[in-house]
Amino acid sequence: MRMLLAAMLALPVPAVAETPMTGPEFADRMTGKTLTFSANGQPYGVEYYAPSQRVIWSFLDGACIEGEWYAEDRAICFVYEGDPDPKCWKVYDADDGIRAEFLDDGGSAILYEVEDGEPLICDNMGS
Repeated sequence: MRMLLAAMLALPVPAVAETPMTGPEFADRMTGKTLTFSANGQPYGVEYYAPSQRVIWSFLDGACIEGEWYAEDRAICFVYEGDPDPKCWKVYDADDGIRAEFLDDGGSAILYEVEDGEPLICDNMGS
């Protein structure tokens, strides 16, 4: 996860006045979808959004990490196995998918995400 965060912290933050998604809006938009995450046009990860606020993440290397998400103060927070520290984002609808701003003590970073029809393949989970 550290590599993911480092890659996203290098991205610029646009000044946009929008309302972030609520937990129910995020669940409606994401449940059952597999999304590819890209920065500067290069994919670096994929995540499946399962029912009951469960997620499965991969850095496109065949290894997957399970986790869950929850809503907190108009942010969507994720916790993953092996890393109990929440990773929180403000998530917005965008023309080409969704846009998320990473929130932490050091500021925010932007992540652009595009829907992808490819299935998530996990070598370490028997999927």
